Amino acid sequence: MHAYDFIPAQSPSSAVVFASPHSARVYPPDFMAMTVLEPTVLRSSEDAYVDCFLREASAAGAPVLLGGVPRAYVDYNRDATELDPALIAGVSVHGLNPRISSGLGVIPRVVAGGRAIYRGKITRAEAERRLRDYWHPYHARLESLMAAHCERFGRAILLDMHSMPRDAVSMNRQHTSLRPDIVLGDRFGAAAHASVTEAVAEVFTAAGLRVARNSPFAGAYITQRHGTPSRNRHAIQIEIDRGLYLDERRVAPSRDFAEFRTLMDRIVTDLVDLGRDSAQDHALAAE
Repeated sequence: MHAYDFIPAQSPSSAVVFASPHSARVYPPDFMAMTVLEPTVLRSSEDAYVDCFLREASAAGAPVLLGGVPRAYVDYNRDATELDPALIAGVSVHGLNPRISSGLGVIPRVVAGGRAIYRGKITRAEAERRLRDYWHPYHARLESLMAAHCERFGRAILLDMHSMPRDAVSMNRQHTSLRPDIVLGDRFGAAAHASVTEAVAEVFTAAGLRVARNSPFAGAYITQRHGTPSRNRHAIQIEIDRGLYLDERRVAPSRDFAEFRTLMDRIVTDLVDLGRDSAQDHALAAE
């Protein structure tokens, strides 16, 4: 197992960087020996097959960074300090953290639906090994990509790709009439300039998809850490409705998968185009 898979741009020409931290679907043997869950249940935490929607990025001019291990093993979208005392032996409680309390720390205790992954606790040494071998190398590589893009293109635009359960939005009262297909999270402008988020929204809207912003997903640790608009680093979390392409019960592509992947091929190419150099880009960088 490795910390990440990196797909470089064939001919770097855009400020855009794609990431998919939760799409890994190969589980370490030692982990499978520890868990009490069946593989299909474990996989409910994945952003299953989101990596398949980024196949055109490299040819279009943007790199892709994929998580190397599944979310149930290490969650790259949590702070390394979010250690769960209910799971990890020797960890003390420090204040109230709703993610940790619900079992969704950097080493998750549960998968979707609150189903416990382990029979008991894991050691502090095991948790620290996972962070050392996977979490830290992933974020170091992402940080280097953002820095390199800023140096080369004057800015970096991180598009952090995720998927959301079909019922995640239906349970959100703000979306009782028209369910969004895509939710963009820029931490209410703290992680990306409004014009960047608007441009991304327009790409999805032009493709016929309904777009919402910051509700119910405003962006998590990755956007918080790597999105700093004042430094010309923009980060947007992109949540895709799994109902568009996935049989969630089986965690397998649905009959609509191929058609949706073709649509995403065009969308990804258009998103890469947003990072091309232009007079508008320079004006944005100067703000």
